[in-house]
Amino acid sequence: MSISFGKRNYKETNLLELIPERLFGHETDAEGIITIIIPKFKNKFLVKYLAPKFKSQNFKVSLDKFGSGTWELIDGNLEVHSIADELIKKYGADIEPVYDRLPKFLTMLYKNKLISFKGLERKGK
Repeated sequence: MSISFGKRNYKETNLLELIPERLFGHETDAEGIITIIIPKFKNKFLVKYLAPKFKSQNFKVSLDKFGSGTWELIDGNLEVHSIADELIKKYGADIEPVYDRLPKFLTMLYKNKLISFKGLERKGK
């Protein structure tokens, strides 16, 4: 399974062999639902002077139960195929077809700069 992100096409890269890693922290509620916490500003000047004027200094993205389960498994150590196997163990038939759903979800997270893949730039060149 090759991977394509916008203008970049990684024809020789198998998404299932990549290792995703989170770029932001998160909160978990009582039901195990994860909310990703994304700072509104990264520039030091904006953080110091502009951010305090806003009610919230972060964007929050809430995930569903499958997204939360996936986010928990993205630890920078597991390959995508191992994450898929763990999701099947946890959710069974409810998450099928996991090999269609998981790549789409991870691609969305990557395009929105919420995760990165270890070694993707090196493999893509």
